[in-house]
Amino acid sequence: MPRSIDETFLALPLRRLADAALARARALGAEHADFRCERVRSANWVLRDARPAGSADTTDVGYAVRVVHGGSWGFAAGIDMTPDGAAAVAGQAVAMARLSAKVIAAAGSDGRVELAPEPSHGDRTWVSSYEVNPFDVPDGDKTALLADWSAGLLGAEGVSHVMARLWAVQENKFYADTAGTVTTQQRVRVLPELTATAVDAAGGRFDSMRTLAPPVGRGWEYLRGTGWDWDAELAELPGLLAEKMAAPSVEPGRYDLVIDPSNLFLTIHESIGHATELDRALGYEAAFAGTSFATFDQLGTLRYGSPLMNVTGDRTVEHGLATIGYDDEGVRTRSWDVVRDGVLVGYQMDRRTAALQGFERSNGCAFAESSARVPLQRMANVSLLPDPEGPDTAGLIDGVERGILVVGAGSWSIDMQRYNFQFTGQRFFRVENGRLAGQLRDVAYQANTTDFWGSMAAVGGPETYVLGGTFMCGKAQPEQVAAVSHGCPAALFRDISVLNTTQESGR
Repeated sequence: MPRSIDETFLALPLRRLADAALARARALGAEHADFRCERVRSANWVLRDARPAGSADTTDVGYAVRVVHGGSWGFAAGIDMTPDGAAAVAGQAVAMARLSAKVIAAAGSDGRVELAPEPSHGDRTWVSSYEVNPFDVPDGDKTALLADWSAGLLGAEGVSHVMARLWAVQENKFYADTAGTVTTQQRVRVLPELTATAVDAAGGRFDSMRTLAPPVGRGWEYLRGTGWDWDAELAELPGLLAEKMAAPSVEPGRYDLVIDPSNLFLTIHESIGHATELDRALGYEAAFAGTSFATFDQLGTLRYGSPLMNVTGDRTVEHGLATIGYDDEGVRTRSWDVVRDGVLVGYQMDRRTAALQGFERSNGCAFAESSARVPLQRMANVSLLPDPEGPDTAGLIDGVERGILVVGAGSWSIDMQRYNFQFTGQRFFRVENGRLAGQLRDVAYQANTTDFWGSMAAVGGPETYVLGGTFMCGKAQPEQVAAVSHGCPAALFRDISVLNTTQESGR
């Protein structure tokens, strides 16, 4: 059945509000104006030891008007769903632009806003790829499935506690601008997660292990087995946790690492995704999120990693968390190269940063988390491509004499230029002479970005590729949160520094 926009969203006076706002902005002399109405529904269901521990279901609705007037930005938001209310908000946006222009002039700054050109796309509708909207499923069915999964884990030997959670989001956006683009869009995403904890009461030690299933741009069908084998993962989790509890602590040193996509996606996010945001590379996020070592003067020359490294930015990949048809500036989204054969060749950008550096157009990376926030340049689905002829994970391990297989995401730390970093994980397996030799504990790997990616000696084949991701990427002041996916295969990295986290903490 073809997916369609939620009728209750379409029932809002979207076009009347947009027409009133844009007409008022034009009358006041705006060079550019856009109107954006959003409704974002976000819900959580949490169970502890198979019993409900909390839930929340919130909906945020409103609209915003953004203008360029006199070469300056203006922005205002409102909730009065009448044409008069929308026109008033447009007037506030223009007033803000006029005030900004005075501040810029007083500072003697040449800060005139220019936007990279974007053709009018007419009237477009786009809906993300899912089968069953999770908000069409009764809450009782959701908690029953989480309780059933939890009970299965609790019945296994060695599992003391289980936390289960489902987070679902439905995002609707209506956009219109003075160039004639009108878009109506809907996307759905889900994040199911279970964490099992084992407690050794006699020894006073405990540990936990989380499912590896990533958040995805899918619906309820994901929890019923489309896109992930939940039965298989939950069946093996207790045994893996028991092995982790009995595992020895890692000996610090230098190791070859085979990194599973369930861990590597986060390293991509922090060391490539954020580092290749053009606003950061130009210094616009320095006060909060930081800058980037991958400065614009190095475009086309920076050796980011080994020649095996090919990375794309993509706002179109099916089921991606950052996938959308048109961004929050009316730009039709696309895919492009960020790193090709190990060399930096592209950035993520919006219309403003694209124009600043002379690009012909944006690559569709503007996003605002709600109508109350101004759009800014946000991360695309930034992904490491597999080797079409590459080995499976066992083949990567076969080439390692002394190493560690790293599985699952843990904690992370990285400097403000996205250069020096440290990552932990969920599961670590000793590799000896091309074979797995049991689990390890307390592992963290440490490197700088170019050394790490330069050490990539082999990239797994397409069968190892997984689209991972996060619901919680933060940026800007006031802070905004965005969801983003990162696809990658398993990969082999040579001679990486490994720390023992327990020793480093002084325990």
